[in-house]
Amino acid sequence: LALKRMSVRKDYRGMGIAKALARTALAFARQRGCRAVVLNTLMLQHEARGLYERLGFRRHRRYVLPTLYGRLANCTITSYRYELPGTP
Repeated sequence: LALKRMSVRKDYRGMGIAKALARTALAFARQRGCRAVVLNTLMLQHEARGLYERLGFRRHRRYVLPTLYGRLANCTITSYRYELPGTP
């Protein structure tokens, strides 16, 4: 399962909403027999990266955005993966 564009409005951050959304996505994937949940995040999204790592996501790989802008700005993307134990 690919988790894409999860976001919480700034004035609602710090209330546990993102954690609840991520846990719900993990439960959804587990119930449907997915082997893992994967996502990408930008290098600037420090809070998001911290959240994913606290939830048990592991860094899978890092790469520079493969566009002219990405190369010029050294825009690094980090891929995360959460293995779902007990799935085929």
